[in-house]
Amino acid sequence: MTKSHDENSAEVILFTDGACSGNPGPGGWAFVLRHPSSGKEIERSGADRETTNNRMELMAVIEGLEMLKRPATIELVTDSIYVGRGLSEWMAKWKANGWRRGTKGKSSPVKNEDLWRHLDGLVAKHDIHFTHVRGHSGHPENERCDALAVAAYQKFL
Repeated sequence: MTKSHDENSAEVILFTDGACSGNPGPGGWAFVLRHPSSGKEIERSGADRETTNNRMELMAVIEGLEMLKRPATIELVTDSIYVGRGLSEWMAKWKANGWRRGTKGKSSPVKNEDLWRHLDGLVAKHDIHFTHVRGHSGHPENERCDALAVAAYQKFL
């Protein structure tokens, strides 16, 4: 997995976002999955009554990847540094350390380990490249995902 990649070379582009009202609190996730060569696009969102923003960021990626029926080259576009660095830098270390983070003397379980493990199984099937976009900066797909995620958790307010 590389840190960034040309979106035009991706077979599919997965835009994701998570949102929370309070942290923890009601939260939502959303994705837009685009197949550039066919022009097809899928949007989905969901919510949890009591969660964290990081869990919703992870759920957006998981739910988007689960839509894919075969291995693909994917450009993952997200405003979540947590997801991006987790996939590109941290996850290999966590796995090597038995899903623990920190030093041997003061290690602790990885937060959201259940979702990271699930995501690990999904990303192993694909060639995924990560692009970070600034949240709330006018990026159209990121703004769309944010609006969908916020709308999803509104039912819990």
